[in-house]
Amino acid sequence: MEAEVFDELSRRYRWELHVHCYRMLGSFEAAEDHVQEVLLRAWRGRESFEGRSSARTWLYRIATNACLDTLRRTTPPLQPYPDQVLDERPGPEAAVVERETISLAFLAAIQLLPARQRAALILRDVLAWSAREVAELLDASVPAVNSAVQRARVTLRERWPGGREEWAPAGEPGAEQRELLERYIAAHEQADPEALVGLLREDVVLSIEPGVGEWHGAAQVAPALREGMMSRGRWRMLPWAANRQPAVAGYVLAEGDTAYRPFVLGVLQAEGGRISVMKAFEAPELFVTFGLPVELGI
Repeated sequence: MEAEVFDELSRRYRWELHVHCYRMLGSFEAAEDHVQEVLLRAWRGRESFEGRSSARTWLYRIATNACLDTLRRTTPPLQPYPDQVLDERPGPEAAVVERETISLAFLAAIQLLPARQRAALILRDVLAWSAREVAELLDASVPAVNSAVQRARVTLRERWPGGREEWAPAGEPGAEQRELLERYIAAHEQADPEALVGLLREDVVLSIEPGVGEWHGAAQVAPALREGMMSRGRWRMLPWAANRQPAVAGYVLAEGDTAYRPFVLGVLQAEGGRISVMKAFEAPELFVTFGLPVELGI
């Protein structure tokens, strides 16, 4: 394979491979690292590409195997995926990032699947590959792939009996969700925990990554939010968007400090005008990665 041809393939498929690695690993940073590794492996092995499959299938094989290698050793922390990166490839490729298959709910659920089940499900149900194509990529038999996909579907069905339509809210955020996000931000910036609690559904779920905890129902979530809001300092929040969901970038001004510092990224899901799911990521290092300000002035 000529260098010019390889460069064109890299440009054409890099973003798509990034999203695939993100689904496999659940981590934006790990996906970044893996795409670099995938392209390096592909370059080193370019002479072995014999054209018996498409270049896209060849690159997906390398990407999937790289992710499986990593998952045998470790489990990367779940991270959000900023919408500004998802929007870099409009048009037909947008099918790669349909809302329900890039939602944090879906990402969190498939991270619970065994790695090869996860790979088979993503290739079969998200990317719509045939069972034969998946079997060839995974060096497995078609019956083995069908069995793995069936087991993965059962696991997801136990969580969402209604199917993939339940994986994420339908449609783009509307005026109601934008207003809810504004009220969420105002409650923090005005240090009004009761206003924040008033935005919650009774069945709300709050999770804080990496590994801080998970709370179910307003009775559990409300005390956690009150404590978190009032113990950190003064808040400033920027509206944001990640995984096709409304989100915020939260900054905290600690006592005696001279600027608001990055603290948390929050991704929200709403139903019926109230917050149903809150996923918080206490990962200040991601602010730079996502192009967010490193500090906000007083």
